[in-house]
Amino acid sequence: MMDIHGILKQLPHRYPFLLVDRVLELEHNERILAVKNVTINEPYFAGHFPGRPVMPGVLMLEALAQAAGLLAFDAMGKVPDENNIYYFVGIDAARFKRPVEPGDQLLLEVRIDRVRGGIYKFKGIARVGEEVACEAELMCTMRSVG
Repeated sequence: MMDIHGILKQLPHRYPFLLVDRVLELEHNERILAVKNVTINEPYFAGHFPGRPVMPGVLMLEALAQAAGLLAFDAMGKVPDENNIYYFVGIDAARFKRPVEPGDQLLLEVRIDRVRGGIYKFKGIARVGEEVACEAELMCTMRSVG
């Protein structure tokens, strides 16, 4: 549905902080299913943890937030520009169920829960195969920076 070139046009993040590699499904104003391929080359694995590399939970949440940003831009019918930025403004009910290791493919499913006053609330689940690795409720909003 959207390859890395399309993602780079939508998100301001770049290596090493771009955490969405591909969008598999995008249902307008409803949900997104995206992929983060987790490789041993990720810079955080050198210290988290030596001898037993595990993807930090906060980066799983950030990957979900980036997928949520792609969904929100689609829902708003907007393309981001240098005058606007999409901020992660809240998180609730975060749970970590399974470690994510090099070689895993993280499937990021995010659904719009509600929109009020320009603040989007999402429900996100990150899975490896059928196993839930992380789930959370995320809140994001767009702000003018120019």
